[in-house]
Amino acid sequence: MFLKGKGAIVTGGAMGIGFETARLLAKEGASVTIWDINHDQLQKSKAEIETYGGKVFAYTCDVTDKSKVEELKNRALLDMGSIDILINNAGYVKGGSLIDRSVDEWEKTIAVNFTSLVYTIRSVFKEMLERNSGYIINISSASSILGVADLSVYSATKWAVHGLTESLRFEAWNSNKKGVHIASVHPYYIKTGMFSGAKLNILGSMLVPLVKSHSVIARAIVYGAIKKRKTIVRRPVTLRLVGIFRGVLPDIVFQKFMVLFGVSTSMKTWQGSKD
Repeated sequence: MFLKGKGAIVTGGAMGIGFETARLLAKEGASVTIWDINHDQLQKSKAEIETYGGKVFAYTCDVTDKSKVEELKNRALLDMGSIDILINNAGYVKGGSLIDRSVDEWEKTIAVNFTSLVYTIRSVFKEMLERNSGYIINISSASSILGVADLSVYSATKWAVHGLTESLRFEAWNSNKKGVHIASVHPYYIKTGMFSGAKLNILGSMLVPLVKSHSVIARAIVYGAIKKRKTIVRRPVTLRLVGIFRGVLPDIVFQKFMVLFGVSTSMKTWQGSKD
């Protein structure tokens, strides 16, 4: 797929995966609209992305505000002429056991990581179906394919994102609209950023190493999910082993293997924000 002249919205586009993805899209010739709740960083990121050429638009947006999402979707249409790509990247994480964090924090986790996707996708899905063309890429997680202690609500939202993505793909296919491509991207822990410090033990890390940088995931989004039209992209690719193990092993044995590889304690070394 040629990206030159396409219009893309990237949520959570001021930092991390979102920023690297927006930068890569701009480098490929797409017009890019980035949404983020961090106004100051948003402006800095916009200026940097503009050095790659093309049109870049930046708007402060709380994706949990459905009226703001609709307003800025209409603004993006005016700015770019079309919305060909939607990348749902905005995310929020709080670590800790279910009973150690407040209900408000868990509700925010659900609102940002899942409910907001209902708003953003619904705002563009109808137009994409009508023209039988478009790309919706949802950033899920490695934690969408297995449970992670001290990350239960976050994991639950990412399982939900995976299910939403697959279900919407079938809705498009049932409408004979296979030109609308819907994919999920599943990153494992990235060395830097909001999951800094989290990791499997030595045995687990031999099978599933840490992702080196946010740009690795950005390339997976642009070159894997969009250009190659893959429906599910995992990084590192050895995450596929989880599905194989779950499929062939009795569940109790699978669970014991996850403990052996350090999945159940992988958040113990997490250094992300605990406030």
